[in-house]
Amino acid sequence: MNPLKIIYAGTPEFAVPALQALIASKHEVIAVYTQPDRPAGRGRKVQFGPIKHVAIDAGVEVQQPISFKESDAMTTLESYQCDVMVVAAYGLILPQKILDLPKYGCLNIHGSLLPRWRGAAPIHRAIQSGDTETGVTIMQMAAGLDTGDMLLKVIRPITIEDTSQTIHDQLAEDGAKALLKVLDSIENLQAEAQDENKTCYAQKLNKAEAEIDWSKSAIEIDQTIRAFNPWPVAFTLYEGKPLRIFMSKTVDENNEKPPGTVICEGDDGIEIATGNGVLSFSRLQLPGKKAMHVKDFLNGRSLLGMTLPS
Repeated sequence: MNPLKIIYAGTPEFAVPALQALIASKHEVIAVYTQPDRPAGRGRKVQFGPIKHVAIDAGVEVQQPISFKESDAMTTLESYQCDVMVVAAYGLILPQKILDLPKYGCLNIHGSLLPRWRGAAPIHRAIQSGDTETGVTIMQMAAGLDTGDMLLKVIRPITIEDTSQTIHDQLAEDGAKALLKVLDSIENLQAEAQDENKTCYAQKLNKAEAEIDWSKSAIEIDQTIRAFNPWPVAFTLYEGKPLRIFMSKTVDENNEKPPGTVICEGDDGIEIATGNGVLSFSRLQLPGKKAMHVKDFLNGRSLLGMTLPS
């Protein structure tokens, strides 16, 4: 397979490993597309995104159109005459004209085992729903939302200790390796159509759903806590303010206390009665403070006997 001329489109950290792998490969990244620079941090200074940093360091031309509705953006893209366009969490919808433009079309690195978990938050929803495995899919992009034919899947187990951050990092690396395999044999790959009867949608996360409902089971709450780490972070109210919880586990013991009751506390965790079972959490954060281990949180305070609101 001869080296391919590639346009890469991505924005967040998830897209970084694949771009780095392409730059180090035999293929030529002729341009990188990423979202426009935006204010960030406490000072609200305009900052480059992670993909732009990688592209600039590698000497690759960067384009940051607001959309592709303007003729100049389309003209610039067409002028590159690329063989393939690779997309990873780019953030802009590509019109059909762009999907049809490259010789081998547009490929997407998607963080789920399609057709399960199409949409914006596939990693989070897989953990929250109790899936025991997830993965990454390289697909040929089509007009619908993550509906394109699949070229390669890589499976990754989800353990009871995984968070969205750990799975995110694993899938970003898996996606980079899978992408290179696809590109190196793109002329001979047999695409597989998605089974529409097995689809489900990974709805975008919002902060409101991060409040813990202690009437749910310990398993459900634990899955949500791990799914929402590192964002938006599950929380419960303590003294009227959000107490953010980062890490948890279920405890194998019987309990008849009302949901939300703190039944035990110690250096290893704070145990809470739930609608079914007991949950222990070990890492938390008070408003305006850094995240801390439960041992530090309990230094000078106690929650024992308190009932946290649902």
